[in-house]
Amino acid sequence: MKKTTCIITSVFAFLMLISTQVHAQKFSKLDKSPLDIAYYRTDRKSPPMAKVIYSRPQLKGRSLETLAPNGKVWRTGANEASEIKFYQDLKFGGALVKAGTYSLYTIPNESQWTIILNSDTDVWGAYTYDESKDVLRVNAPVSKGESIEAFSITFDADHMYLAWGTTLVTVPISK
Repeated sequence: MKKTTCIITSVFAFLMLISTQVHAQKFSKLDKSPLDIAYYRTDRKSPPMAKVIYSRPQLKGRSLETLAPNGKVWRTGANEASEIKFYQDLKFGGALVKAGTYSLYTIPNESQWTIILNSDTDVWGAYTYDESKDVLRVNAPVSKGESIEAFSITFDADHMYLAWGTTLVTVPISK
């Protein structure tokens, strides 16, 4: 009897083991516009003075004007509105900006882009953009550069650069 009970218990345990459903976490696929970060610092060993967190959409045969239309507020990348964090007070486009985190919007145009720092952060795209929360607006010149497939932001010692397609936007930045 004990042997039969043991066999029944073992069979029952085995059936329970194979009949339980495994609930795996579902992860989204790789984003088509991957997230990136650009730091502004005087050299690699220096602490950062600013950083931009943004997503990098790609042209994929489309025109820049289709993806970031002239004259309209753009989230300066893809997905969430891009964010810029100033670790200290800095001059950005010639104007003083207090340390803090801001959404980074732009209004593209042919000869210049309007660069906007806005106090409303952690927002999706520019759908809820509120001009009354603008902290700063500066105009930055457009020039032609090498062709860049994926939207990119980078810094050198004195400038922040935004590049996409053959469009290169230059914003002065300094202590």
